[in-house]
Amino acid sequence: MVQFFQQLINGVSIGSVYSLMAVGYSLVYSIMNFSNFAHGGVIMVGSYIGFYLLTSAKVPFPAALLGAAAGAGVLAIIVERIAYSPLRHRSAPFLYFIISAMGASMFIENFVVATIGPTFKTYPAVFSRWPIEIGPFYIGRIDVLIFVSAAMCLLGLVYFIDRTKLGKAVQATSFNHRAASLMGVNTGFVITLVFAIGGLLAGIAGVLFGMKYTVYPQMGAITIKSFIAAVFGGLGSLPGAVIGSLLLGIIETLVSGYFSSQYRDLISFTLLIAVLIFRPIGLMGKVTEEKA
Repeated sequence: MVQFFQQLINGVSIGSVYSLMAVGYSLVYSIMNFSNFAHGGVIMVGSYIGFYLLTSAKVPFPAALLGAAAGAGVLAIIVERIAYSPLRHRSAPFLYFIISAMGASMFIENFVVATIGPTFKTYPAVFSRWPIEIGPFYIGRIDVLIFVSAAMCLLGLVYFIDRTKLGKAVQATSFNHRAASLMGVNTGFVITLVFAIGGLLAGIAGVLFGMKYTVYPQMGAITIKSFIAAVFGGLGSLPGAVIGSLLLGIIETLVSGYFSSQYRDLISFTLLIAVLIFRPIGLMGKVTEEKA
């Protein structure tokens, strides 16, 4: 029983990182109706920015976290302007958006390999690595930081979406671009805002993931897991993305702890296939009709 709850704690930690990544996917999907596969590259760049701010610039951790979030947010806007905006203005098929997203992801990854190098980098020990002991359980300080940071970011996002005028504009645009535009909503600005928010969360997720594990150019591939979590919870649903991420993190950790880490990815992709077959809308997704 002690091992089970210990694995549960570890699963919530990695699931919190997945949730920050998955929310970016869901935000873009709710507005653009396609999956932004370049999101992984933004997360990777945010992780590198945080690493160099801590090691080379010697800034405090809060400043490094904010700097990484800001840098990733700017990169997300640049990707939207270069890779997606021209297609959007020409009303290109969504397949073109997916191809462009994959191309942007490969460009970012290879650009980092060519400029920084392919070697792995380890974050400095910002916090004590000695875990917090609560009875028979041990909780890493980085795990506490991950959970608290993810919870604060997601609560702030929910407040923004539900309680502010810009959040209402995002909801209106996600429901119907044309109707929102006719009601005076600047849909172009809303799309840019959504990419910026997704980039900010991606930068924070990149720093937290890099601190828990390591930083390398291919780390953006981890967003495949956040994509699975978003599909599991329901693409376009922010609560679904969070719940799906936490469940996926817990399932992966339990599988690794009780069986083998070799089965972790197998279970993840099996779960994705099962969801797509038996419940394509996910746990909290809604059935929507195609809009003319």
